Amino acid sequence: MEKYRSFHRKKLLVLATLYMIVIVGLCVRLGYVMIFEGEYYEEKAIELHERERSIKAARGKILDVNGEVLADNKTVCTISVIHSQLKDKEKVIQILHEELGIEKEILRKKVEKISAREKIASNVEKSIGDKIRNYDLDGVKVDEDFKRNYPYNTFASKVLGFTGGDNQGIIGLEVKYEAYLKGTNGMILTMTDAKGIELQEKGERRQEAVPGNNLRISIDKNIQMYAQQLAEKVRQKKNADRVEMIVMKPSNGEILAMVNVPEFNLNEPYTIDTDDVLYVAENEADQTQLLNKMWRNTCINDTYEPGSIFKVFTASAAFESHKVTFEDQFHCGGACVVEDRRIRCHKVGGHGSETFLDGLKNSCNPVFIQVGARLGVDDFYKYLNQFGLMKKTGIDLPGEAATIMHKEENVGAVELATMSFGQSFQVTPIQMATTVCTVINGGKRITPHFAVDVEDSNGKIIKEFCYSSKQVLSEDTSEKMRFGLEQVVENGGGNKGFIEGYRIGGKTATSQTLPRGSGKYISSFIGFAPADNPQVLAMVIIHKPEGMYYGGLIAAPVIKELFENILPYLGIEKTE
Repeated sequence: MEKYRSFHRKKLLVLATLYMIVIVGLCVRLGYVMIFEGEYYEEKAIELHERERSIKAARGKILDVNGEVLADNKTVCTISVIHSQLKDKEKVIQILHEELGIEKEILRKKVEKISAREKIASNVEKSIGDKIRNYDLDGVKVDEDFKRNYPYNTFASKVLGFTGGDNQGIIGLEVKYEAYLKGTNGMILTMTDAKGIELQEKGERRQEAVPGNNLRISIDKNIQMYAQQLAEKVRQKKNADRVEMIVMKPSNGEILAMVNVPEFNLNEPYTIDTDDVLYVAENEADQTQLLNKMWRNTCINDTYEPGSIFKVFTASAAFESHKVTFEDQFHCGGACVVEDRRIRCHKVGGHGSETFLDGLKNSCNPVFIQVGARLGVDDFYKYLNQFGLMKKTGIDLPGEAATIMHKEENVGAVELATMSFGQSFQVTPIQMATTVCTVINGGKRITPHFAVDVEDSNGKIIKEFCYSSKQVLSEDTSEKMRFGLEQVVENGGGNKGFIEGYRIGGKTATSQTLPRGSGKYISSFIGFAPADNPQVLAMVIIHKPEGMYYGGLIAAPVIKELFENILPYLGIEKTE
């Protein structure tokens, strides 16, 4: 019996010892947690009872070169409900239905959904948001937010671009300079009880949003507006598909205006203008295609056959390689036979005997075919590369297209002949404008651009943008070309661009659209002033005009009207 009792005492002692070890271990662990990990678990407990709401940062403004606001923000509201805090769901549904115009069944699904926070509507006008806030509905939250606002609607729409639902850039400068414009979001932290109900007495913690920086660009609001008006006027007058205009400084590549009409309303970027597209989308794929077409900046995203404006390049290359002078004699009989191809001049009867200067003024194809032959394929392509035509311009907009050119090894006499006067290849409008700037500014290849600097909300400059340039042409050739292109406007095919008292240089072009024989044309003119010291260059391209289509007759007058208005504005005075 005594042995049996001794066994049980030992058993109890072992169990007691084990219990003591467990208890001591728990005490040690509890003490360790309280002393060494207390802050960690306290933070976890707070996180469990904290509810986080985002404060969106105000996006930086886009300013024109004179500080005029082209893109800013307006205050809007986001309406949401917190399920655990709702006391009268039917009242909430009724009031939100009346104020927001949302169907009751849709509201009911959102209100009755069990979630920490359910968004009802965003981008609500502030006046409506304030009205809903004043009802003081339990469980209904009204948070102020920002929506991008464009004060001039269609102004430079395909350059500025627009933002999405989260205020992120979608196209244009908005997406290109997203990193500078976007800012940093803040947050509001509120405490809740175990049921998820906010504890008013605990207040809230806020981490304020940091607004984005402002972007100042080279566009001049007044020049852009006037250029858009002119482009739209000629588009309607000629019932053209579209019209593009570029106004820039030849010396440094700053773009004062870039127009693509029809433009679209930046404040309603997903609304398709059926008058312009002449089609109503029936499915999502069609809708996307039409929107992409509407948003497309054809000055940089699309290529076209430049026609006779490209003769500026051929002439420059010939002067640079000493293959021609203004006094060289040529003959135009109305056509030129190259191998088995008869290539006509625009003057059916021909120009007869003429100097190279006459050929430039007359925009004579046979003259430039002969000059192209003097250059030869090797030199022609040498200068294409030297002038930068085989590379993208590097403009600070997304989606720039590249030049579409024959491979050098595939170029024969016929291809060289057609290329010499601007046919059988394609370039972007910005590439053509940049190349002419190179020819007239002393031979310096510049980078076309918009961004000038980045400023903080106080107007302090925090970054200035710099752009590359390279000497690719001699000053002597540039001087000859300025003289020759001034003669084109004074006494040649560009005379409709002449302005009394101003020295204007320029070149016209008329090219066929593809496929050949369609009867559709592209009319264009590029001009600059003053001719002896170019301070501004402007280019207009009119796609598929009806009726008269020659660039010298319908495009040159557009640039003339533009210059008549902007030259005095830019401080360029008439000469005596």
